[in-house]
Amino acid sequence: MPMTGTQALILGAILSATASLAHLACIVWGAPAYRFMGAGEKMARAVEAGTLQPTLVTLAISGVLLVWAAYALGGAGVIDPLPLRKLALPAICAVYLGRAVAFPLLYPAFPENSRTFWLVSSGICLFIGLVHLYGVVAVWPTL
Repeated sequence: MPMTGTQALILGAILSATASLAHLACIVWGAPAYRFMGAGEKMARAVEAGTLQPTLVTLAISGVLLVWAAYALGGAGVIDPLPLRKLALPAICAVYLGRAVAFPLLYPAFPENSRTFWLVSSGICLFIGLVHLYGVVAVWPTL
């Protein structure tokens, strides 16, 4: 049975929320989690040194991902629609898909991140972006 647009957006919301939780796990578990997730030795050492920057960056990313999950749920009709949804939902798709394909350009700017990090995280972003895109296109007339 094919997935409906509503189901795709709910799945996209679950995936975005899961990604948000994965980022929060790094804050909870500290430097070993940053290393495991491939964030780079520089970030892990900053956590070990007690620097606030990694936590703030990670909280910001986590917060954005939660907002994206809420927009997907709104687009699916699970919660009340959020403002600017016709702008936000395609933008969310574009960011996920852009992040997926732009990693060769981003890789040199963050050399401390492992190649595995870039490949795995880009694959995840591609999948989440395609799920969102399918959902948005399918429900667009009802937004």
